[in-house]
Amino acid sequence: MAELIPDFTPVNLLTGFLGSGKTTLLQRLLADDDFADCAVLINEFGEVGLDHHLLERIDDTMVLLQSGCLCCTIRGELSDAIKDLHEKRARGEVPAFRRLVIESTGLADPFPILSTIHSDPVLKHHFRLGNVITTVDAVNILAQLALQEESVKQIAVSDRLILTKTDLADAETVVHALERIRAINPAAPLWRGAEEKVPAWALISFDDSQITASHIGVFDEKRGHSHDHGHHHHDKNRHDAHIRAFALTFDQALDWTAFGIWLTMLLNRHGNDILRVKGILDVMGSEVPVAVHGVQHLVHPPVHMSAWPDEKRQSRIVFIVRGLDPMQIERSLRAFSGLGEMTPARVA
Repeated sequence: MAELIPDFTPVNLLTGFLGSGKTTLLQRLLADDDFADCAVLINEFGEVGLDHHLLERIDDTMVLLQSGCLCCTIRGELSDAIKDLHEKRARGEVPAFRRLVIESTGLADPFPILSTIHSDPVLKHHFRLGNVITTVDAVNILAQLALQEESVKQIAVSDRLILTKTDLADAETVVHALERIRAINPAAPLWRGAEEKVPAWALISFDDSQITASHIGVFDEKRGHSHDHGHHHHDKNRHDAHIRAFALTFDQALDWTAFGIWLTMLLNRHGNDILRVKGILDVMGSEVPVAVHGVQHLVHPPVHMSAWPDEKRQSRIVFIVRGLDPMQIERSLRAFSGLGEMTPARVA
């Protein structure tokens, strides 16, 4: 059993504001065979409605589901719950799960949870950050964004977005919700949960090249917004007006060491205001793209993707920042890496 355990178990965070459909999504995922090698940490079993999925109770905090997924409740500190899971796995007392999913509370700022995984002296040697999966309520998101900073951050740091309740909202509300979501996070793959089945593997996979282009927000080369939605005009009175998304693209292959030093320095200085950085890079000496991903001061280990998403071999990095100048970041990268002229930053 031990040989099946990865060196670093990816930890995926399922978040979303109160009433946005996290529990409904989790119910469906727990019955999916793609979750068979997962452990899931939730606040209470009762909220998820596990009775018809229950296979075996291991103890008062853990049950094994029919799909093979291990479902556990969080009692006390999150870090203690993860360490307990890790120790039970090491002793062979629970199945050798290869992934961990954490469902957060609706009011949670995602960053402290991610920081726990990244910074805890024990956890960081056995676990790594995976995807942040965010459910967004189409009916209520506009009001939530105006009132709750957490809802802005949940969208900004997300790697996978599921827009829920589109069947309950009118078409104009859905369009406005999509515009606001894409203004905050233009690049994360997005599904409409009420109209299409969200594949479990796509939520927990770390390789965006396997996801169809229809689910990925693509920057308009001239105007800097997602192709499938109208131009977004900034409103200075908007609660999230200080959040900006922009993309840098360049054709030259990158020196990985120079880029890594630059990104580390950038996050050390401005990490609190860089909500998310994610990109695919054409790196010298690599035939496949290298994915980079950071949330504030936290940086994922780089991942060699299976293939380029399209025929265009080009580095592209999306930043979501708070109160920073996109052109200053572009000039800094160009100067540090010796890249020469770059395509100007596109600002959403």
